[in-house]
Amino acid sequence: MDLLFPLILVALLVPMFLGMRRQKKEADKVAQMQDSLKVGDLVTTTSGLYGTVVEADDTSVDLEIAEDVVTTWLRAAIRDVRTDATADDAEETPGTDAEGAESTDSPAAPAAEETPAQTETRLTKD
Repeated sequence: MDLLFPLILVALLVPMFLGMRRQKKEADKVAQMQDSLKVGDLVTTTSGLYGTVVEADDTSVDLEIAEDVVTTWLRAAIRDVRTDATADDAEETPGTDAEGAESTDSPAAPAAEETPAQTETRLTKD
């Protein structure tokens, strides 16, 4: 019985300590990525916005989110830097592979476009 209490303490503290170490490593990796941003990087913000870095200073970055549309963001708002392969994957339509051929892995329904009349009906339904 005398060893039960220290054993319980060790069983609870070791996973907590290992979790803190993993979290610190991830935070260091994200901070290093944010510090290494350069002009031309394709990035994703924490709010899910895709953009291209057009200017960067110590605390903020300017992202081009559309042609001739530039917004300013804090460096901390950059979640990740996308590689060309990641950017290409985001532009592909569901159900097609990299060559544009239909994928046989999972059947995907084609994306349905909504007409302006359908949009108006949906928004004024209530």
